[in-house]
Amino acid sequence: MKILHPNGAPTDGEFEDYVAYAIECRRRVKEQMNKRKPDDEFALINLSYFNADGGEIVVFCPESKDALATQQPARRRLGGLGAKAGATQDLPTPLDPPGVKPTPIAPEAPSAQSSEPAATVGPKEQHYTITYGAIGYSYESILGPYLEGAKAVVIEDPYIRLPHQITNVVRVCETLLKPGTVKQILLITGYDHETQLADITDKLEDLKQSLLELDVVLEVKLNPNLHDREIRIDNGWTIKIGRGLDFYQKPESWYGVGATDLSLRKCLETKVDIFRV
Repeated sequence: MKILHPNGAPTDGEFEDYVAYAIECRRRVKEQMNKRKPDDEFALINLSYFNADGGEIVVFCPESKDALATQQPARRRLGGLGAKAGATQDLPTPLDPPGVKPTPIAPEAPSAQSSEPAATVGPKEQHYTITYGAIGYSYESILGPYLEGAKAVVIEDPYIRLPHQITNVVRVCETLLKPGTVKQILLITGYDHETQLADITDKLEDLKQSLLELDVVLEVKLNPNLHDREIRIDNGWTIKIGRGLDFYQKPESWYGVGATDLSLRKCLETKVDIFRV
């Protein structure tokens, strides 16, 4: 302070600027530490000061002020699911009533500034069959064209239990990240009494944490009565894949072509229906 004001004290406004800048620097460190630590030691990230009038001023970092995952960090584990398989009281989030599907964020209504009909552009509805042994189908090629403007996505697949099925969820999340607009992902899946819920919990928690570091919130709901397989996007598009996410054949060798690039992986036969609600 003496260096900045060698000949006198700063004004109240100048002093508040210095304090806000110092708090912003400290908050930025705290936010990054909170993202990287698996508990809530640094979860209380709000820092503030009192101005000359006695009002409390909370200081934010401009790059994360509007990021929900940063401002409201959540580290709810799947409720100790490994303690007893099938214990519904330990589900991560209360399920919606039977038969009621979560409603994604409604898309904004188009502007009515002109009476002339707008030209039809962008992706269109599609209904096709992926034949057995076909290649050229990846999550990005199927979902990518329909993600423009998407902010929230709901993934329903009752069979996310085995390691390769969880890996499929990771790949879908990576696809959803590429447009840079998706901030909320809801995964609804099923389970049975043979499902090792503790193993699923650990793997999905790792995925949650990695998404949280990119300011994307992943929520997981378990519903043992789930049968639907579809992906709903808040821009109005719904993608139904008959087999769900698991429509790829196991590669003949994990060191052969198609082992990592799904566009080169042989598929199982399934129907794909893409339509706009």
